[in-house]
Amino acid sequence: MGRLVVIEGLDGAGKRTLADQLHVALVAGGARTARFAFPRYDADVHAELARDALHGRLGDVTGSVHAMAVLFALDRRAAAVELRAALEVNDVVLVDRYVASNAAYGAARLHQDVDGELVEWVRRLEVERFGIPVPAVQLLLAVPRAVAAERAAYRERAEPGRERDAYESDALLQERTAAVYAQLAQACWLSPWQVLDGVAAVDPVALALRLGK
Repeated sequence: MGRLVVIEGLDGAGKRTLADQLHVALVAGGARTARFAFPRYDADVHAELARDALHGRLGDVTGSVHAMAVLFALDRRAAAVELRAALEVNDVVLVDRYVASNAAYGAARLHQDVDGELVEWVRRLEVERFGIPVPAVQLLLAVPRAVAAERAAYRERAEPGRERDAYESDALLQERTAAVYAQLAQACWLSPWQVLDGVAAVDPVALALRLGK
């Protein structure tokens, strides 16, 4: 059975870049590796609806923190069988965003911290009710909010059709989300966490070696 390794962080933290580098390092080291990224906007109807809501195309759905969290959770529920199958045949399954993202953003939207009802509600929904695989380790790519915002704005300019959504463009929400992420890591929520400096260069080879232990 492989290890489920999750990369978390703010929009613009550099999660996709780290996932790319870490995947290359793991494969070079001989590890059978699979990759997933959530939300699966182009592969699951629930994620597609969440994207529509975040861009103002689904009425007042975005206004409900719990409704948005359910849409993101249903995306992972739909992928659970595929995730478990990948864990059966790979040493490492890398995931860009997972259940902690739902907990962090939802709690931040409600101005709650890690001990608030939303974080526990997400855990019960996704882990207990939907039965999604639990991470072996979660990597928090920590960056100052201003740096993440600058990167997200650059990505918006550089990638056609990649306009920032309601969450990504809300600076105060991003700041609160960063705080909840830090609390989740401190609490070892669902699994051990490793906090990485998202401004300094991360050595993917050294990280891959640590993850293999």
